[in-house]
Amino acid sequence: MKHLLCCTLALSGFLPVFAQNGPTETEIPKDSVVNVGYAVGNLKNLSGLVEQITEKQMNKEQITNPLEAIQGRVAGLTIQKSNNGTAALESVRMRGTTSLTSGNEPLIIVDGVLGDLTLLTSIYPTDIETFTILKDAAETAQYGSRGAAGVINITTKKGIAGKTRVNYSGSFGIAHAYKHIDMLDGDAYRKVAQENGISILDRGYNTDFQKEIEQTGLQQNHNVAFYGGGDNSNYRVSLGYIDRKGIIDNESLKLFTSNMNLSQRLLDGLIDCELGLFGSVKRERTLFDLQKTFYSAATFNPTFPNFKNPTTGAWDQITAASQITNPLAWMEVDNKGEASYFSAHAKLTLNLLQDLKLILFGSYTYNNSEDKQYLPTSVWAKGQAYRGSQRSEALLGNLMFTYNKRFNKHFIDLLGLGELSKETYSGFHTTVTNFSNNALGYNNLQSGALRPWEGTGSYYDEPTLTSFLGRANYAYDEKYILTFNLRADASSKFGTNHKWGVFPSVSAAWNITQEDFMKNLPIIDNLKLRVGYGTAGNLGGIDSYTTLALLRPNGIAPVGNSPIVTYEQMLNINPDLKWEVTRTFNAGIDLALYGNRLLLSVNYYNSKTTDMLYNYDVSVPPFPYSTLLANLGSMRNCGTEIAVGITPLQTKDMELNINANLTFQKNKLLSLSGMYNGEYVSAPEYTAIGGLNGAGFHGGYNNIVYQIVGQPLGVFYLPHCTGLKPDGNGGYIYEVADLNGNGVNLEDGEDRYIAGQAVPKVVLGSNIAFRYKQFDLSLQINGAFGHKIYNGTSLSYMNMGSFPDYNVMADAPHQNIKDQTATDYWLEKGDYVNFDYLTVGWTMPTPSKGLLKGLRLAFTVNNLGTITGYSGLTPMINSSQVGSTLGIDDKRTYPLSRTYTLSLSINL
Repeated sequence: MKHLLCCTLALSGFLPVFAQNGPTETEIPKDSVVNVGYAVGNLKNLSGLVEQITEKQMNKEQITNPLEAIQGRVAGLTIQKSNNGTAALESVRMRGTTSLTSGNEPLIIVDGVLGDLTLLTSIYPTDIETFTILKDAAETAQYGSRGAAGVINITTKKGIAGKTRVNYSGSFGIAHAYKHIDMLDGDAYRKVAQENGISILDRGYNTDFQKEIEQTGLQQNHNVAFYGGGDNSNYRVSLGYIDRKGIIDNESLKLFTSNMNLSQRLLDGLIDCELGLFGSVKRERTLFDLQKTFYSAATFNPTFPNFKNPTTGAWDQITAASQITNPLAWMEVDNKGEASYFSAHAKLTLNLLQDLKLILFGSYTYNNSEDKQYLPTSVWAKGQAYRGSQRSEALLGNLMFTYNKRFNKHFIDLLGLGELSKETYSGFHTTVTNFSNNALGYNNLQSGALRPWEGTGSYYDEPTLTSFLGRANYAYDEKYILTFNLRADASSKFGTNHKWGVFPSVSAAWNITQEDFMKNLPIIDNLKLRVGYGTAGNLGGIDSYTTLALLRPNGIAPVGNSPIVTYEQMLNINPDLKWEVTRTFNAGIDLALYGNRLLLSVNYYNSKTTDMLYNYDVSVPPFPYSTLLANLGSMRNCGTEIAVGITPLQTKDMELNINANLTFQKNKLLSLSGMYNGEYVSAPEYTAIGGLNGAGFHGGYNNIVYQIVGQPLGVFYLPHCTGLKPDGNGGYIYEVADLNGNGVNLEDGEDRYIAGQAVPKVVLGSNIAFRYKQFDLSLQINGAFGHKIYNGTSLSYMNMGSFPDYNVMADAPHQNIKDQTATDYWLEKGDYVNFDYLTVGWTMPTPSKGLLKGLRLAFTVNNLGTITGYSGLTPMINSSQVGSTLGIDDKRTYPLSRTYTLSLSINL
């Protein structure tokens, strides 16, 4: 088989995991009805791949973003955190990258409300009851273009019948940095300069600026929920608060969340009414420029003091080192963001007949954010202020009929849906410069004397989507299951000829356990084969008005005595733009043995994206504009996921669960060329997508990661270094191999070769949980293998040619490299196994009567350590999101930190 297989040793909610997350409000039966997109169903009657993770299987570390609760728990789901800062997530990928433009993040659904990753900021993690993961195209086809990159359906907790109850969960944590880049300290800096006869500016101090910009991080989470109900109604209201002070000075995050759910049965059960509200307010302060901040902290002259000049009242700078600024001056940059999010939804279910229901659902979401930045004169000549505001609104309504009937050995479930959605995006921004002082900053923009032409802008966007869905699910004797989906989407983003996209899917399953011949094999509790094929569309790379003739302002020209704004054509008109389509084949097997104590799930997928959207450089003429968005490319993703869960020990007092996932994945860019209106259009043979940049890079030929047809997305295309050779002045330089025999040439297509890929071939996730009576322990382990990392940090910091203007690593004087040519010398294996967290908990035995229904204490240590051969600070850099940082460690990584957290959960 040519396609690489992927194995996943993962537990996606299979095993009977004991409660480690404290007293829970509700327990979900194993055979309960689960949400499968718009449909609902029992796992026995599903033919597609549906993975459900309940509260008991979620990660136990202190988390900010809800998706961190399932990191490493789902095979094929990659969740990339943004280093160790307060920002929650950098990217989320389900079964890899399928598009070159956009639309690679899964659809997020919370209680029926559709959204993207920003929706998650409004949900407090402990308010979540279940995650349902749809990655099989046979099921994601229900969402058409919305589900092209997978679906993550989140269900929040609801009220239960009985008197009002109260749940509190809270935690407090302390974080500290425990690993830094090993640079010369002040004494070693002076010694190296003296030994080499180099004159330096010695201020007489010994300052570690990497540590000077740090602080002790303090973290606290609090959530209180009130819930109850009766025979015909229930309710739940919760309030949450997250407060994070990062390990870098002035970094902070405050997040307030609220969630309310109400359900009511009316007219003797004829109508079921559900109402929900959730929202959040977030305020954060972050670093303005990670690379310049950390590069300055590592390379600033360590003999300088950690205080301002008493005479000038300013931070002393190094005029000879133009690319760095006193790192303590960077701490004065005021970079803040605020965001408020609100969502309301309502659902009416009319029980027309015993088996026939009419369901009406509507939702409204509102999101408003503001960014504020002020760069003082200490880091930006004459100062610069920026303010920007973005607002979005979304209206969604659908009407759905469902019919399900069981007669004799037959079961049929039918669904028909019509849906309308409208979104509105608007925003503006202003930048001003030339401040006479730093007193007012962004609070008084008129204090800046200059407003650059491109420093002010605004936008407005209003896309709409009309959709229809038909679904049929049939099961015979709970043995043979067949499911059809047909979704049709019409988007305002496309021209008249291609507004509609139709996305069908079909899947089948054979529940072998129900066959008579299986009765002689009592050790097998479940054996199920699944196969499916489906399509999905993607319009993430198309703006709302791409198919129309657009103009944009490009400058100012004098007409008489008045200035007039001039315009230019914005893009080539392409009325033939159409849906980017991904077709996926899936096959899988589910196996349970020995009373469900050994569980195995193996899934293979093979998807091909065609009519792929991409911006091409075209000649003028015949085209009026230099770029063209067209559907010409194709790409393939394939892999196998194996989910394994083992319960080797299970008694009244002790239990041991081992869950793991190991995923092999493969990607290949098949084509980026074709005919358009009689013209042959193609992308360059070598397209650089990531390179060394910004602070510290003083040479050319800095492109590292490329996009090349016939290769995986993101390959290292580099000159080959055969070793170090003398430079004739006592130092060493990189010796570059002449690969084509025509003399050394570092241009693309010359002395370069494909040296590896940036995206891991294998991804690991694992959890080990052990309980002894009321005490429990949980260890989370994640890993990645088969990829490489370019250590651009060492390339810069090992360069003695930049000394003494820039500090260097402690080992740099010994190697005495005086070169910064980017070759494969610093390309390293990126394999790692990371011990994410260890949690030890105690659940107090509580009497059946009394006010206290449950109490749990837990202590968690996160980021225990990493096993890796990578020589840099950490191998856990961007290895999934295609962009300028893919696979490149380039002086922007946070110091590694560890957090110690004490948590408490009480149920009354």
